Amino acid sequence: MSEDLKSADIALIQRIIPHRYPFLLIDKVVDIDGYQSALGIKNVTMNEPHFQGHFPGKPIMPGVTIVEAMAQTSGVMAGVAMDMADKNLLVYFMGIDKCKFRRMVVPGDVLEMRVTTLRGKPGARVWKFSGVATVEGELACEVEFTAMMDLPKE
Repeated sequence: MSEDLKSADIALIQRIIPHRYPFLLIDKVVDIDGYQSALGIKNVTMNEPHFQGHFPGKPIMPGVTIVEAMAQTSGVMAGVAMDMADKNLLVYFMGIDKCKFRRMVVPGDVLEMRVTTLRGKPGARVWKFSGVATVEGELACEVEFTAMMDLPKE
């Protein structure tokens, strides 16, 4: 794995970040440009547990899960750049800023999440990202967030 890797399928995603069902919120990451940017893809389905209560009769993806999906995309992007497969990388939110929701995300949608590194590089513990989530080109959410990488001890 290296910065030359341009995508991560579900198997590689699970080797980089520890999230599992029901909290693994991305299906693949493509267009990885080193640690600079990437595009996460989430196929939104009615089978997801949050739709049982958010909201019965009018299921919409909770905004916090959209932001979490962008954070997971960022973790995979950074994990690819830092060769973190099978190294127990943990990433923790430190802050969420400038978050705005513009469109509901519902079952059947394909959520595309473009994340960009604002601050951070391989080896750094604190990173800042911006994220834009869209459905069919329509803005669903925009956010900036800061995260701490709990890098494994060598």
